[in-house]
Amino acid sequence: MRIIPLLALGLLSLLVCGLTRAAEPPLIAAAADLKFALTDIADRFAQRGATVSITYGSSGTFNTQIAQGAPFQMFLSADENFVFQLADAGLTQDRGVLYAIGRLVLFAPHGSRLPVDAKLSGLKVALAHGQIQRFAIANPEHAPYGRAARAALQSQGLWSSLETKLVFGENAAQAMQFAASGSSDGGIVPLSLSKVPAIAKLGSFALLPAAWHSAEPLHQRMVLLKNANAIASDFFRYLQTPAAREVFIRYGFALPDDRTP
Repeated sequence: MRIIPLLALGLLSLLVCGLTRAAEPPLIAAAADLKFALTDIADRFAQRGATVSITYGSSGTFNTQIAQGAPFQMFLSADENFVFQLADAGLTQDRGVLYAIGRLVLFAPHGSRLPVDAKLSGLKVALAHGQIQRFAIANPEHAPYGRAARAALQSQGLWSSLETKLVFGENAAQAMQFAASGSSDGGIVPLSLSKVPAIAKLGSFALLPAAWHSAEPLHQRMVLLKNANAIASDFFRYLQTPAAREVFIRYGFALPDDRTP
C-alpha cells in the first residue's frame, strides 16, 4: 500500500531536481577580451529575469576543455577557428555566429619610457636605445590576441628584437594587467580592455592597423554547445540584438558587417 506514494514521491523528487537543474544559470566560456563588455551585457540580460555564469580565459584553453567534456553550454571565442573545430567534432549545435571583430592597441602605463603611436615608431626608437626591458602580450600558444600581436610585430620587423623581452599573459586580460600595472614597459593588448575607464586612466594607447595581423584576424565567433538549455539559447539570441551590439561597439569592437580596416 505504501509503494504508490513512495513512487509518487520519487517521481516528484526527480521532477523537482530536473527543474532545478534547468533553472540553474548556464555556464558560459568567454574570451578574456570580453571581460567588461560581456559582463555589461549579461547584467542587462539579467534584468529580463534570467542569469548566466561566465568564466573568462583564453580561447585555446576553453577549446581544449570543451573538447574534453567541460560542462559549458555556450562558447564565445576570440578566434572563430576554435568554434569550427568543435563543430567539426560534433560538439556544437551548429557552426555559430560571428558576433564581433577585435582590435589591437599599443598600451603604455604612465611613467613608461615607451612612446605610444599607431606606427610603433616610438617602440622602434626605444628598442634601439635599450629602453625596453619587458613587453607584454597574451601567450600566442593559446590566446588569439597573442597570435595577432605576434603577427603585428613580425609585420613591422620588431618580433626578433622583442622576443627576449616578452612577458606572456595566460590570456588577453592578464596581458592587459601586465601592460597597465607598470610591471612591464607596455604591451600590445585588446582595444576592448584598454577602453575601460579604470584601465584607460592608467596609461595611453594607440590603435594598430588590422592589416598588420591580417593572417591572424580577430574574428570572434560564438556557438551553443549540444547541452545548451533554454536560458543559454535566449542569451545567445540576446547577444545579437541591437542593445547588445551597441555595447560591443562602445567597447571598441567592430561588428561583423563593419570590418573597418
